Amino acid sequence: MVRNAALILIGVIASVAAVSDVPARAVDTPRPVREVVGGVIAPPGKFPWMVRLSMGCGGALTAPRVVLTAGHCVDGTGPNKGIKVVAGTVDLKSPKALTASSVEVIRASGFRDETRGDDWAVIRLDHPLDLPTLPLVKTADERGDFVVMGWGQTREDSMKQERRLHYATVPTVPDDKCAAEYQRAGVKLVASESICAGKRGVDTCQGDSGGPMVGRDAHGDWVQVGIVSWGLGCARDGYPGVYTQISSFRDDIRKATRKLG
Repeated sequence: MVRNAALILIGVIASVAAVSDVPARAVDTPRPVREVVGGVIAPPGKFPWMVRLSMGCGGALTAPRVVLTAGHCVDGTGPNKGIKVVAGTVDLKSPKALTASSVEVIRASGFRDETRGDDWAVIRLDHPLDLPTLPLVKTADERGDFVVMGWGQTREDSMKQERRLHYATVPTVPDDKCAAEYQRAGVKLVASESICAGKRGVDTCQGDSGGPMVGRDAHGDWVQVGIVSWGLGCARDGYPGVYTQISSFRDDIRKATRKLG
């Protein structure tokens, strides 16, 4: 998850090629980023809608030429030809990887920073990708265990992100408990727009920001319930990861996707 930097993780991955041989780079103005701690390597084809963005974030295809990611991963709404996308692979160096470039971005109009909510954005690509898309969850019942994934760091003190996609299962944490834990760190949780999830040793981390949190619907199909947003460190006891709650923004995301798709 983009784990927020100012209070959280200090560091940003500057390149889409943020793979095992490319170190994470600290910056003066920290930015939220995340990755999967306590996870395993995804087998080929397991999450076909998962993409990697060149600023060091993840995302998911919500339409053939539209990627859903975190608002803090992009600079704002408008024309944007600077984002490169790698898709259709769990290995960022695979010769079979598909690539595309951005042409336009719509970011949530209420976004200020990841800890204050509205942390979502959609990116229009220069051409459609022939890959499955990830539907948005239709209900507002986000309790239980969910799956998170990314190419980010696999531990908080790592200096590099991963070449291969990792994933893990994380349990949700009640809003009131999560809010109380972060309040002790001086951070106010926007509970109505967030899902807290994780446990000690299992979490997203730097470089995972923007990636999807997914679960199964009544038919057993994957649906997106959250977006990696922020957190205090990675997999720390008492500080679960915080994810943008898709059900709170579903209509706005669909509207923006239709506009770009």
